[in-house]
Amino acid sequence: MAQTMKAIVLDGIKKTLVWMEVPIPKLEKGEALVRTKAAAFNRRDWWIQQGQYAGLKFPIILGSDGAGIVEAVAGDAGQAWIGKEVIINPSIAWGDREAVQQKAFHILGLPQDGTFAQYVRVPVENLHEKPRHLTFEEAAALPLGGLTAYRALFSRAELKAGDKVLVVGVGGGVATFALQLAVHAGADAYVTSSKVSKIERAMALGAKGGVRYTDDGWSETLKEKVGGFDVIVDSALGDGFAHYLDLANPGGRIVFFGGTAGNIPELNGRQIFWKQLSLLGTTMGSPTDFRNMLEFVEHHQIKPVIDSVHPIQEAEEAIRKMTESSQFGKIVLKLE
Repeated sequence: MAQTMKAIVLDGIKKTLVWMEVPIPKLEKGEALVRTKAAAFNRRDWWIQQGQYAGLKFPIILGSDGAGIVEAVAGDAGQAWIGKEVIINPSIAWGDREAVQQKAFHILGLPQDGTFAQYVRVPVENLHEKPRHLTFEEAAALPLGGLTAYRALFSRAELKAGDKVLVVGVGGGVATFALQLAVHAGADAYVTSSKVSKIERAMALGAKGGVRYTDDGWSETLKEKVGGFDVIVDSALGDGFAHYLDLANPGGRIVFFGGTAGNIPELNGRQIFWKQLSLLGTTMGSPTDFRNMLEFVEHHQIKPVIDSVHPIQEAEEAIRKMTESSQFGKIVLKLE
């Protein structure tokens, strides 16, 4: 086997992603080497490139999402994986508690080199058989977004059939997965976006309707249309978060996993306790969440929404789409 491989390397803040030769990762006991067939971007990769992410280190091979074929396994356990088509769980070293990740938890792609390479090193326990109804490109689009959305909706917000759900900022990877999962769970889903075209795309996926959050009075419009929501899924925080207290039904759950628009603004605590609302933070998900997510996706034959597929050599051109937030669904890199 060759000693080197090609990979996309980021060598500093706001540097260009470069396709170059690097050493093939060396395995330790309990690890597998996966020949990557496809990988996918997450907003996390863009934030790292911009230098606005914790724990930066360079050079780094980005990429949390990937699917491929197991090439080698170190140690006797796990040898049966060799030659199998797999999807990678990027949530590494979660720990023993379902409620929260342990201190050693990290996400593939920083600080550990990720999937934007011909080969990637991962713990054997993070391997799962690729869903048969998905291509490598579709499978690569699933892990981080699907896991985050699943835990947010089901493990944290306890979504059930018949609930009314608001997915904020549809079009991004996690939000689009949240919409798909909610629809297939039998919920009545609504969305917000800055663009009418994205709301229309969401309705084609099963959303009942939506509004532009850039419009004046958007929350009042939603309230008139729907009456209120049992679950609200958000990744932005910022000033708009205060509206969710009005939009939530009594007993409602507001779950969030990002803060791209700022911090939580001043909130009316009286609404929270009187309506018995739950504000729920969430990050990624446990191994159990990942297994359950895959079972749900396979049972309902869900296919990730892919915005575009690019040769991996064009990774820099592909990540620029995130600067404008023009994508709907996942941006995928094809390695072969």
